[in-house]
Amino acid sequence: MFDPTFLVQAFPVILASLGTTLWVAVAASLLAAVLGFALEILRRGSGRASAAVRFLIDFIRSTPILVQIYFFYFVLPQCGVTLPALFIGVFALGLYFSSYLAEVFKAGIDAVPRGQNEAAVSLGLSHADTLFRVVAPQMLRHIAAPMGNYFVSLLKSTPYLAVIAVPEMLGAALELGSDSFRYAEPMVAAEIIFLLLSIGIAQLVRLLELRMMRSARR
Repeated sequence: MFDPTFLVQAFPVILASLGTTLWVAVAASLLAAVLGFALEILRRGSGRASAAVRFLIDFIRSTPILVQIYFFYFVLPQCGVTLPALFIGVFALGLYFSSYLAEVFKAGIDAVPRGQNEAAVSLGLSHADTLFRVVAPQMLRHIAAPMGNYFVSLLKSTPYLAVIAVPEMLGAALELGSDSFRYAEPMVAAEIIFLLLSIGIAQLVRLLELRMMRSARR
């Protein structure tokens, strides 16, 4: 039978791995944002480089994230490249979600009126200044919500790293279950913690979106 007392006891054990989970989620989110933006800028170029980036984005999105994690962890060592599990987890999650964020950045850039670019060129701004000082601030107002949704999805994907022994919360729950031969309570505890974290991030993103909307009206 389900034991509420054991459920309460499971929380401290799982929360001990909360720091690792949050660190992985934040680091992977930053990596995904940087890579996603870079991929979108490169995709907007021309020639073979643009075609190669389009293929790369489609390839990453079309393969399961668990397969990618297994590839980096089990296949790369066969090629003489051995990386720490934590590094692989951050890189794999960041790379995977960068392909989705590239589409978000595409929509955000397209939402900026073309006249903004023309005005920046007429003022003599360089391409980099136009991109980061004119386009990017306006783009962020349009993509705050979808970016936040992907960051929540990334957080919920951290349990995949349990398969390569990264000490995140699901791994702690599974270890507790194997020690006690009771899996229901640790799984429920982990689910509750992830639910609270996801709700918290969603609310923060909503507040950020409202703040940016008020700023745009001024």
